[in-house]
Amino acid sequence: MSTIPARIERMPYSSFHRRLLWLGGLGYVFDAMDAAVLAFMLPVLRTQWHLSSVQTGVLGSGTFIGYFFGAAIAGILGDMIGRRTVMVWSLIIYCIASLISATAHDWGFFMAMRIIAGLGTGGESAIVAPFLSEFVARKYRGTFTGSLAGFFSFGFVAAAVLGYLVIPLAPNAWRVVSVITALPVVMLLWWRRALPESPRWLESRGRTAEAVAIVERMEAEVRASGKELAPDEAPATLAPATIVRSTPLGNLKSLWSRKLASITGMAWLMWLAITFSYYAFFTWIPGLLVQSGMTITRSFSYSLVMYIAQIPGYFSGAWLNEKIGRQAVIVVYMALGGISALGLALTHSNAEILTSGFLLSFFMNGTYAGVYAYTPEVFPTDVRATGMGVASAIGRLGAIAAPILVGYLYPRLGFGGVFGATTLVLAVGALAVLIMGVPTRGRSLEEIAAMHLES
Repeated sequence: MSTIPARIERMPYSSFHRRLLWLGGLGYVFDAMDAAVLAFMLPVLRTQWHLSSVQTGVLGSGTFIGYFFGAAIAGILGDMIGRRTVMVWSLIIYCIASLISATAHDWGFFMAMRIIAGLGTGGESAIVAPFLSEFVARKYRGTFTGSLAGFFSFGFVAAAVLGYLVIPLAPNAWRVVSVITALPVVMLLWWRRALPESPRWLESRGRTAEAVAIVERMEAEVRASGKELAPDEAPATLAPATIVRSTPLGNLKSLWSRKLASITGMAWLMWLAITFSYYAFFTWIPGLLVQSGMTITRSFSYSLVMYIAQIPGYFSGAWLNEKIGRQAVIVVYMALGGISALGLALTHSNAEILTSGFLLSFFMNGTYAGVYAYTPEVFPTDVRATGMGVASAIGRLGAIAAPILVGYLYPRLGFGGVFGATTLVLAVGALAVLIMGVPTRGRSLEEIAAMHLES
């Protein structure tokens, strides 16, 4: 009998995988909506609560403080107790905190709720990609995981629509928006019923019978759809399955072992660069446009156009993941994003701002399609969720710092200085992936893990 990974590798893309894409993707929609809608609340809350520029920046960082701890904890627990359990509980935490945040009457309480909500969204967004990528064969994995991340774009667009249509309606309309972002709680029962645990993870924990049962159900669904399974893959091409009995501290230490240290360093720099630049832009752009002289309505409409650019950005990156490889997607899109950020720094007219902002949004979100596909691949199964979660958490340090730093720098350096800085940060991230990364296109997860053993 073939191994669990080999049986997964021979499966064609089917209705089972499409269902996984929707199950994970809808979670990403609400994650993104929750994070992005704050950018549209900040100009209103700043006026209502008489916040300083620095206070506004700190409030913008609240979600990302929770993201940092949520992503790291979820990654560690995902390798210890299972991916599925962590994902569901992360969503519960997020929904409850988001609902409570709608009752806030001062920025301190609101920030506390944003931090707790960030624990949930950070945990869920960090666990979904490593979880669901383990169900997909090598020939589809890059496009699948990149497309999964592409659902973030729909959440950002939804947030922009809410910001444009709902928040300006009344002084407290932002409270209604907070409630709307908590609606994914209705998905929980569906997820619990429909999502199986990762067979690769189950096998790594010695729960082979459960893994086999899940793979058999997957194979049965493929046959029922009229598709044929490919012949068994030769076991010689796969790293042997090992039963893991590690600890959270042991998993963290293994990320910096000789075989994984370079990969971990690359992943941390990559996530830090893209996340800092991304949130420096998207958290502050509506407010900065207003401070540059635009009305709130025009600022929000420009932001909506920039958010719409995320959709082709993400899905072009997802498509290119299998055409040119994840490394190339990340490096090229980061470089083009840096050029766009520099263009935004040098523009003066509204039309130039809109064009540069559209391109910056397109390329930075296309980068994420590569990042979300690439990060889970470069870590072996026993530390895949830990590697992804901690790298994502390190990236959130950039998200925490970006709103505060922009709030500090904007009065001193202006619009151009803020976005000029993102060009340098993106260049550092692109070089890290180019120099320290490893190729993953066309390789199974087990083959990539075997490369680490040989290095």
